[in-house]
Amino acid sequence: MQNKTENSAALRGEKRIEILAPVGSPQTLEAAVWAGADSVYLGLQGFNARRGAGNFTPEELKDAVRLCHAHGVNVHVTLNTLVRADELPAVQRALEAVCAAGADAVLVQDWAVARLVRQCAPGLKLHTSTQLAVCDAAGALAAAAHGFSRVVLARELSGAEIAHITQVCGIETEAFIHGAQCMSVSGQCYMSAFLGGRSGNRGGCAQPCRLPCAAFTDAKPPAKTAQNTGCNHLSLKDMSALAHLPELEAMGVASVKIEGRLRGPEYVAAVVHAARLARDGQPYDEEELRSIFSRSGFTDGYFTGKRSGAMFGMRTAEDAAAARAAAPRIREYYRRPLPRAAVDMALELDADGAKLTVSDGVHKAAAYDTAPAQGTPGESYPAALKKSLCKTGGTPFYTKEEHIALTGAQEHFLPLARINELRRTALDALYEKRASARRVEYRPWAIPAELCAPVGREPVKNPAAGWRDEYGRRMLVGRFESPRQVPQGLDALFHRMVFPLRSAGEIPQEWRGKTVLEIPRGNFGASDKLAAAVAAARKAGFNRFEVTNIGHLQLLGALGGVPDAAGEKPELWAGWSMNLLNPLAAQELAALGVTTRTVSCELPLAALPLFKAEGVRTAVLAYGRLPVMMTRACPLHNVTDCESCPKRGRLLDRKGEQLPVVCRGSVREIFNPIPLWLGDRQDECDCDLLTLYFTWESPERVRAVTELFRAGAPFDGRFTRGLYYGTPDGI
Repeated sequence: MQNKTENSAALRGEKRIEILAPVGSPQTLEAAVWAGADSVYLGLQGFNARRGAGNFTPEELKDAVRLCHAHGVNVHVTLNTLVRADELPAVQRALEAVCAAGADAVLVQDWAVARLVRQCAPGLKLHTSTQLAVCDAAGALAAAAHGFSRVVLARELSGAEIAHITQVCGIETEAFIHGAQCMSVSGQCYMSAFLGGRSGNRGGCAQPCRLPCAAFTDAKPPAKTAQNTGCNHLSLKDMSALAHLPELEAMGVASVKIEGRLRGPEYVAAVVHAARLARDGQPYDEEELRSIFSRSGFTDGYFTGKRSGAMFGMRTAEDAAAARAAAPRIREYYRRPLPRAAVDMALELDADGAKLTVSDGVHKAAAYDTAPAQGTPGESYPAALKKSLCKTGGTPFYTKEEHIALTGAQEHFLPLARINELRRTALDALYEKRASARRVEYRPWAIPAELCAPVGREPVKNPAAGWRDEYGRRMLVGRFESPRQVPQGLDALFHRMVFPLRSAGEIPQEWRGKTVLEIPRGNFGASDKLAAAVAAARKAGFNRFEVTNIGHLQLLGALGGVPDAAGEKPELWAGWSMNLLNPLAAQELAALGVTTRTVSCELPLAALPLFKAEGVRTAVLAYGRLPVMMTRACPLHNVTDCESCPKRGRLLDRKGEQLPVVCRGSVREIFNPIPLWLGDRQDECDCDLLTLYFTWESPERVRAVTELFRAGAPFDGRFTRGLYYGTPDGI
């Protein structure tokens, strides 16, 4: 069952779509490489989105890169978490270790980490992490303009959407092909952080989507709790789109990514083996893949666009038993290395001994035998020499007889045992040259002290903080779903009002001067329509926009894009979903023209003083039921279909909480049922603006909440402080 050498296309020198395998341990690394992965991605200890994986130390990373490069495999290192200001120097040290190891690329989510890569390690390829939630062409174009060489696309894209982005973005695209799926769009999930104190954006996701949870659309929840009903309406089956791999290659996608850094070597080897077959258009054993790991089967619903309740599933005892039974036979896929590096050989024989030179086209090595030749060769000797030199088993190398040149084989004879030793010695030397070939320059950079200062756990009270009105009260921003929510006369109490872009036509003319239009963060594949909506809003007199994902920076001209016809630049606000957790990231957005930034809702209030900057305002979400998930798959599909759905529903979790679900057309948002409240802790918010994030509150409730907040009063119901006062994982 051992893999054979690379396919005929590779032998002809044609570039194939890359098979990118996950690695969470040295054992899994060997399995991925020997089974035939073209590249691997792995985490250095700290600052990666799978803190629970067996991540690599700097020394282990060096060994991993040596092994991979010797076998012709690239290494991508994940530095793809949000980082605090005081962690930035440690990120630099991690980046220095990546350079010292000679890795090929890094994946990042945080704007600050991207800045450090460009500043300190320009020789490293910079890839977006899927946590940047690039879901349309505008996002990919923005990534290209910001110095990324590859964009890892959101898992939720269809094949047609992937094709369009790949065609227009101008940089490499990477698409997920197999493995577990988050219910939420990556980078836009706060459920683990808000409900369990473990941030997915910082690598500590507790996987609340795998816990019991029941969807319903009726006024009353199910009689039993989700724990008793056995529902898991936030748990998706694993993706398997291997059958579409040739289509992705034809689209021009550079890489297909297997998910699973928490999985074992058998899983990785099985999927790599199947992916190599699928790439060549050959049949693969899907039942074997289901056996080694699945959640009661697979789905390719995102790729085909056929999203339904059939996408949901849970791991069962039967699934686990199948994995145990399948593991022994799958180990055959990585019992010995896959020989895939073609080499030329030249053997020279003379009276004084022999010299064997081997070359992979880039590196060259030689071995010598200085013992005198023995006897006279027979007619079959040259053929025997070539046969002996072709025996490269146990190495990453292979050759063919037509790539072996012989000199002196008709006149001089050495025993084949000595020829075999020459071959082993020469290939070992070539292996070493390949293993130690790459060096990446690291350029030290002193991060300004004010951008990476440590902060205490508790915020400092500062009654003078923030913008004030003529009565000395904090200036507020009101975020609303609709202008109809704003009670008569209350608009005067807000310095700015934020409305969704879709409601632009409903906003009274007299409000437009103080309105900020929020661009939807879940914009799958519709860049052109969104650009047209932005252009229409600007023509109608709106000139403030809140960007909520990277693609909006391109649409509004900050990263590429088309400028306004009159040359006027819009005022840019960065929304909370831009995940600003440190001031260096905020500085990066300010350099792109952002004048008001809402910090991450995972930021401790104690860190707010670090965000003070000349000419840039800082806002904090101070009230609201925050969206803890943005999903493309709909949990309500478990109990209804789109035609019958009221476009709203709830989820009953195992603790009896009811989480509202709201359909936004292309995405769904799942909300924390308990509102955030800082009204009575305003003096601890050392920022310019405080935002009241209204969702479905009635005008009467909007007025009541606003008056409570302006009075600095305690909340009149259940509330949460969110993550503003620290969490168990140290945020």
